[in-house]
Amino acid sequence: MTRMAETARPARRGLIMIMSSPSGAGKSTLTRTLSKSPTETNLDLSISVTTRPKRPSEIDGVHYHFIDRETFDAMRQRDELLEWAEVHGNGYGTPRRPVEASLKAGRDVLFDIDWQGTQQILEKAREDVVSIFILPPSMAELRSRLVRRAEDAPEVIAKRLANARDEIARWSVYDYVIVNDDLEKAYEAVRAILAAERHKRTRAVGMAAFVEQLLSEEL
Repeated sequence: MTRMAETARPARRGLIMIMSSPSGAGKSTLTRTLSKSPTETNLDLSISVTTRPKRPSEIDGVHYHFIDRETFDAMRQRDELLEWAEVHGNGYGTPRRPVEASLKAGRDVLFDIDWQGTQQILEKAREDVVSIFILPPSMAELRSRLVRRAEDAPEVIAKRLANARDEIARWSVYDYVIVNDDLEKAYEAVRAILAAERHKRTRAVGMAAFVEQLLSEEL
């Protein structure tokens, strides 16, 4: 029997996994947990730039790259951002170059962004995208989570809750929807989606040639 060379195996182009939700629904916790999993060695967490002030629990370069408005506007004008948005009066964006390098190398990139950024990426790279929307079990629970977080002033919490309904109304443009009433179950659902999408036929670069060679082997 002819043994197929290892180099003949089809490669896989990386994918973009987007998670969105209203503030407090759990997307940031889920993305950080997934990115730190010891079994996820082929996953890069996209670190956004933002003009908003750093929260006490956040680390620059880990949660976000905190930059000033002038720098943000310059990056946007030079088309250095794959997506950008104004959220709660602050600028957020994703540097383009690291994402493109990861996808080309067959690595997956995990995004924690809002619906505006999702729409921009869908317009530019729909075939690479897997999108998930995280819903809270109720609006009352969403408010409780924001209050328990104790990182925002009351007026900021009120603004986030006011915007939450508009954000939730965008759920239908996403590929998958998860109600986060149990963090562990929500996390397992995200992992299952990622595992399935990695085996999608359209992501297998060179699969046609691999199958053709496979069929040509003599038994």
